[in-house]
Amino acid sequence: MPIDSSGPILPAVTEDRLSPQALRQRFSSQPDWLPELTGDRMRTVTVEPRAAAVLVPIIAHADGATVLLTERTAHLNAHAGQVAFPGGRCDPEDRDATATALREAQEEIGLHPERVDVIGLMPQYMTGTGYLVTPVVGIIEPGFDLEPHDFEVATIFEVPLRFLMDPVHHQRRRMTGENSGRIFYAMPWHCKQHQREFFIWGATAAMLRNLYRLLSV
Repeated sequence: MPIDSSGPILPAVTEDRLSPQALRQRFSSQPDWLPELTGDRMRTVTVEPRAAAVLVPIIAHADGATVLLTERTAHLNAHAGQVAFPGGRCDPEDRDATATALREAQEEIGLHPERVDVIGLMPQYMTGTGYLVTPVVGIIEPGFDLEPHDFEVATIFEVPLRFLMDPVHHQRRRMTGENSGRIFYAMPWHCKQHQREFFIWGATAAMLRNLYRLLSV
C-alpha cells in the first residue's frame, strides 16, 4: 500500500483550537464547511445501510488533549485487529446516535456515560461493510477507570490530539484490487506506553481527517 505524496501538505490546527473550551465553542457554533471524506470507495456489501455510531473520546489532560482509541481483538469476524473508536450498530431501544455511542463505549471499554460531555456530532460516514456511522464527539476529564471487553478489545491507547490534527502525519495510501482501487488515509502512531506502532487507517482515519477539516476552518 504505497504512500501517495503528490498532494499539498496543509497546516496543522493551532494549539489554541485544541483546548476543551475551544472544541466546545467550535461544535456549538460550527462554520460552513464540508467533510472531505463521506465513505469508503470500495464496498464489500450491497445491503441497505445499517445505522451505527462511534464515540470520539477526547481526554482533557492538562498538558494537552488526547484521543482514546481501541485495537480490536484478532479473532473477530469483522475488522479484526483494526484500530477503531468505541462504537457499533444502533439498537432499536437506542433513542439516537449519541445513546448508541455511549452504550457501546460502556460495553466495550467500561466508560460510564456520565463521564462523557458530548459536545456534538460529526458528518456521517459510510463504511465499505454497509454501516452509516455517526461520530459522536465527547470530552472526558482524566481520572476515569476502564474495563475493556476481553472478547472485543485487545488494547486501549491514547494519541495526542495535536499529532492527529497535523496533516504531516496524514498519509494518503493506495490500495489496488482486482477490479478497483482505493485511496485512504493512514496515521501510524508509535505508542511509547505499549512500545509498538498502531496503524490508524480507513474509516477511523477518515473521521479524524474530517475533524481536522472542521477545526482548521
